[in-house]
Amino acid sequence: MAATKEGCVSVAGGGTSDDLGSDKREERLRKFRELHFKRNEARKLNHQEVVEEDKRLKLPANWESKKARIEWELAEDLKKKECAENGEDYHRVKLLDIGAEDAERWEKKKKKKNPDPGFSGYAEAQLRQYQRLTKQIKPDMESYEKQREEYGKDFHPTSNTLIHGSHVPTTEGIDRMVEDVEKQIEKRAKYSRRRAYNDDADIDYINERNAKFNKKAERFYGKYTAEIKQNLERGTAV
Repeated sequence: MAATKEGCVSVAGGGTSDDLGSDKREERLRKFRELHFKRNEARKLNHQEVVEEDKRLKLPANWESKKARIEWELAEDLKKKECAENGEDYHRVKLLDIGAEDAERWEKKKKKKNPDPGFSGYAEAQLRQYQRLTKQIKPDMESYEKQREEYGKDFHPTSNTLIHGSHVPTTEGIDRMVEDVEKQIEKRAKYSRRRAYNDDADIDYINERNAKFNKKAERFYGKYTAEIKQNLERGTAV
């Protein structure tokens, strides 16, 4: 049962209405301060994110890949130094860290690459042809063993070893050479060579494309327009 005393209301539990109002006010102020703090934190984080996004937009388009490349090179340098300090072979340690799936994927990627980069010069083309031809050469173990018996067990000839007077080409080798030469002749016959320029021919074109068009038109309609063309050249056209 409540009773009044000096303008205060006594409630069950020994408190007054002023105390309850003060507690509620403190609770509201505490929640308000928490919300204010959270709003400031969100505003601060949002500002930081805007600044970071602005920095990212100002970076080059390939910055991510370039950054990854730089980090990889730094890691490689550190690994090389570590292997050098421990007296280990860097390439061997690197191969030990590669898994079977990664190695298989790497081999497939290497096979997909085109080994022929195209024509860049006669010397490079000749080198590629030489490498292609030498890859077709199969080792003659019988001749190899004969040379080792003749010149000693310490003699280790390679594909580039040529002893004067001892090399006799086999029938299979001659047939292979003839077949390759015939293939080269057939391949060259398919090339379209540029036509020689005739200085005495009439110039009736403004560029190479127009010249090709005129030749095509002459081939199809030349016999019908020959008389008109002659009249125009003589100045007797009506």
